[in-house]
Amino acid sequence: MEATVATKGEHHSWDDDKTEKKPFGISYGKMMMWFFIMSDALTFSGFIVAYGLMRYKFIETWPIADEVFTHIPFSHGNHPMIYVAFMTFVLIFSSVTMVLAVDAGHQLKKTKVAWYMLWTIIGGIIFVGSQAWEWKTFITGSYGAVQMNDGKILQFVDETGHQVTLESFVTAHHKERTRHESKNGLWFVTEAPLAEFTVPEVIEAFKAHPELSVRTEKIDASKKKKEILSREASLKYLAEGKAVIKGANLKANEYGSTLFADFFFFITGFHGFHVFSGIVFNIIIFFNVIIGTYEKRKSYEMVEKVGLYWHFVDLVWVFVFTFFYLV
Repeated sequence: MEATVATKGEHHSWDDDKTEKKPFGISYGKMMMWFFIMSDALTFSGFIVAYGLMRYKFIETWPIADEVFTHIPFSHGNHPMIYVAFMTFVLIFSSVTMVLAVDAGHQLKKTKVAWYMLWTIIGGIIFVGSQAWEWKTFITGSYGAVQMNDGKILQFVDETGHQVTLESFVTAHHKERTRHESKNGLWFVTEAPLAEFTVPEVIEAFKAHPELSVRTEKIDASKKKKEILSREASLKYLAEGKAVIKGANLKANEYGSTLFADFFFFITGFHGFHVFSGIVFNIIIFFNVIIGTYEKRKSYEMVEKVGLYWHFVDLVWVFVFTFFYLV
């Protein structure tokens, strides 16, 4: 049995052409990218599974996505999920342009690679910008609600069952009070932004509008809609109101369970960070393509490696879109 002995000064790296075998027949860089994608996929899987468990646990009071994500920029109409679907289409389209960039790289067509990379970058920027706008809309809020002592949310609907804003029927009578901040009081204490209305003002206005009713967090399984209370029950529930809230954050959520907002910020934010990172990588690769770096190497493998990452974040969004928005 003969032993292979390396001579002095002889060195075979993973990507050396003299190396007889490479694991899976791919370069070291592509292998490491696959390792990263696999580990990151496990992280996202953990987040989605945790979301699914919490949603199943609180299924009777979980916010309905069609009633939360209803906005389109520059439009005040009710358009459930349309803008989220647009964001998804843009990201999937950017994945297509990335495939075309990789294919053009295999053919050593520098100009086509540059153009397809540019379209991929534009698609990513549109997606991240849309996600930032969606965050702003979610945080700002749409209708407003009353939070009870036990943390449950009460929303207001008209005789047709459509939700109405607090501004449409409540008038503020309380005197304006200065918000307590660290700069004008105790340095270690900062008060949350003051609500536009107080609970007593909401109750008074509600009594003056008999056409209105209160809607709870609980879902009516037969109608697949939130439970609407009678006038008598509505007043009884409002009497237990603790605060008026508008929008969503990590402490309160006008749409329902605070856990819903927590998962929304964490999962979409983590994915948005990945897309933003992918845009940065694509911009760097794009300029390297422009200056001819890969043309001189006779290889556009870097485009292929960043393409793997981009396809991964696109695929993750498909799962987030499915389980968070559609199901």
